[in-house]
Amino acid sequence: MRTATIVLVAYVMCVVMAAVWRFMPGFLHDAIPGIGPLTAAYLGYTLRPFRAPSTAGVVVLGYLIDVVSGTPPGLTSLVLAITAEIARATQQRIFVRGASMTIAFSGFIALISTLASWLLRAIFHGLPTGTAKLELQHAALVVIATALVGPIVWRVFRRIDAAYARTHREREAALEGLVP
Repeated sequence: MRTATIVLVAYVMCVVMAAVWRFMPGFLHDAIPGIGPLTAAYLGYTLRPFRAPSTAGVVVLGYLIDVVSGTPPGLTSLVLAITAEIARATQQRIFVRGASMTIAFSGFIALISTLASWLLRAIFHGLPTGTAKLELQHAALVVIATALVGPIVWRVFRRIDAAYARTHREREAALEGLVP
């Protein structure tokens, strides 16, 4: 139930962000923040004893993002699954607490997911890619936008985790960002 709630909230955030972000002034209006990769990282980072629910949630969210954004079906699902696994692999080594660490980790996740998407599109020859300069410029803008939005998104997900906590101790740990 927790994973389904996070996926639903993330999907709504993706739709709203995609609709509103293009009205941003300045150079960031073309680079929509990666809410999907942040969700995948959060689900991978807060992985419970079983891997299947978070992986299924990430794949479903990826498919929903594919439907809304017009990317080839399955591309975002695969990218988000890779992102969740990378976040799961790093969960033992870092603590995503505090604003600066959350911003840095959000930027790292955005960079990994953008590069994974670019590599997958390059491997499958039928998918369009831009020039390397254009792709790297867009990746840099997405990393900046995602790093700016990351702490807000993670705070929302922590509130959802706190709502599903069974004890007061679990609730406090979820709000602080401690991995259960």
